[in-house]
Order: sequence, then structure tokens, then C-alpha cells
Amino acid sequence: MSRAHIDHRDIVRFAEEKVNLPKDKADEYRAQVRRLREKLEGYLGEHPDFALRKMLLSGSLAKGTALRSLNDIDVAVYITGSDAPHDLRGLLDYLAERLRKAYPNFRPDQVKPQTYSVTVSFQGSGLDVDVVPVLYAGDPEWRGNLVSQEDGSFLETSIPLHLEFTRKRKRKQETHFAQVVRLVKFWARRMKQERDGFRFKSFMIEMILAKLCDDGVDFSDYPEALQSFFTYIGRSNLRERIVFTDHYPASDAAKVKDPVQIFDPINCTNNVARLYTEAQAEAIVEAALDAGDAIDAALAAPTKQLTVYYWQKVFGSAFQG
Repeated sequence: MSRAHIDHRDIVRFAEEKVNLPKDKADEYRAQVRRLREKLEGYLGEHPDFALRKMLLSGSLAKGTALRSLNDIDVAVYITGSDAPHDLRGLLDYLAERLRKAYPNFRPDQVKPQTYSVTVSFQGSGLDVDVVPVLYAGDPEWRGNLVSQEDGSFLETSIPLHLEFTRKRKRKQETHFAQVVRLVKFWARRMKQERDGFRFKSFMIEMILAKLCDDGVDFSDYPEALQSFFTYIGRSNLRERIVFTDHYPASDAAKVKDPVQIFDPINCTNNVARLYTEAQAEAIVEAALDAGDAIDAALAAPTKQLTVYYWQKVFGSAFQG
């Protein structure tokens, strides 16, 4: 494969300039969540029976896989107490009321229940923090029932265990695992903008790349790593059952008939792709095949102009080579 025009270093530069959330912004956002958490911990010190027990940063910012386009932050709040509602609307109203008590300096309209979460809005930065409730009964691994952002169902999860799952893969391939996740997420975001009805959630992307990492795929060369991802989707037709054994035997994963089966590494009953139809899976496979073909063409192109043209089929006009 020719690297005369675009190589790994060019993809690194593109990621730094167009894809990755800048470090100063990431630090600013983490600090904002830390101040929220510290205020809650202070309130808990004065009100030990308060129903909100713990606040944890989650999502892409916590994992180090956030894109430059990040405009809100995911936070989980663990809720205890027999008086906490178990219906979704009641639980969100309950959470919003208690967040207002814990943060009395916030105006009521800065704490708003949404469809599956409560949004806390910061006036100074304009940043939104999406607070997702987790019903908690004292498990030492911080397992609890999380409200799914997809359909509002309750799913057992553990934010600390999920973060450690990602850290384990990042330790295997320092810098590269998180970077390839961000590059693929950037591609998927473009596909959602350009292809009607295209769905490919970030967690599924992370799990597929975690599988490839566990299988020994080297992510240190980004054109090759991206091609490995797209080739895997094309070869498997997104029908290969993906299960991780960090926290349960593979045989414990639920027997389901869903077209796409990618299991939550913390919860053996949760197929994170359960809502994806055959047509949506085929759309992902088609987009991945197109991207893989474009990378092949880019690596074989005789001129810089043509090479950039093919890479733009993957990353859009933001890629200038």
C-alpha cells in the first residue's frame, strides 16, 4: 500500500485538529462535573440520609473518547431509598427535586427533567450535564438499575466497572485504542448526517473495537486500524455474536434472536444492539464497506489530490490531508 501522500501521521494531525476534544476543554468540563460532585458530597455530609448517594462522570468524557463536537456531559447519580419511584417519569421528577435541594443556588429552570434524564444547565459555560438516575441498593461494585437512554427501560449496570473495562483496553494499546474509537465515532457521526435513518451508537462501536483489541489487532497504524474495523463489519455482516468474559462466562450471555448481538460486558442479559433491525444492520454494513473501499483506494491512489478525495469519502470535507 502506498503511503506517499497520506499516512498515519496525517491521520494523527487530522484527529488533533478536527476530531478530538481539546485537552483544555476536557479539563474544563471535568472540573465542572467535579464541582457538582463536591457540592453533592458536601450536602451528603450534612444530610447523611439524603437519597442521592453518589455522582459519577460517565460516557465519552469519562472514557477519554469524546469528540470535539461534545456539547453535553453524561453523569450518573445513584439513588437509594424505598420512597424512590420506580416508574420513569416519577423517578425523573424525584431526581430533579432532590438536585434542586442539593444545589439551591441553581434556578429551577436550570434543572429540567427530560425524556430519560435530568439536564443541569450551567449559565456561564452554556454546558449541559445530563444526569441519569441509577437505582442503587448498596452493591459494593456499584451495580444498580440504570435508565436506558434509548427506550427508558431499566438495565443493571456499574459505571465503575464499565470505566475499568475501557481502561483495560486503553492500557493494552495506550493512546491508540481511544484514538481509533474517536475516529470511528467521527465517521459514524458523518454517516448519521448524510444517510437518512442511519444508526450506529457509540457504545456498539466501542464494543466492536474492544473485541478487535482483545483479538490482537494492532491499532498503532490508523489507516490499518480503521480498515480492520470496516473489514470486520463487512466480513461478519454485523452478525457475529460479541461477548466479553471480564465479568461473566460467555455461556451466561442471554440466548436471543436479535439480528445484531453485542453484549454489555457488565450485564449478561443486555444485548446493547437489541433495538437494531435487519435494515439498520445492513445500512451499517453498507456504509462500512464503502468506507473500507475508500481507504483501499486512498492507499493506492497515484496523486495527493486523489488520495485526499478518497479519504474525504470517509471523513468528509473536514479532511484536507
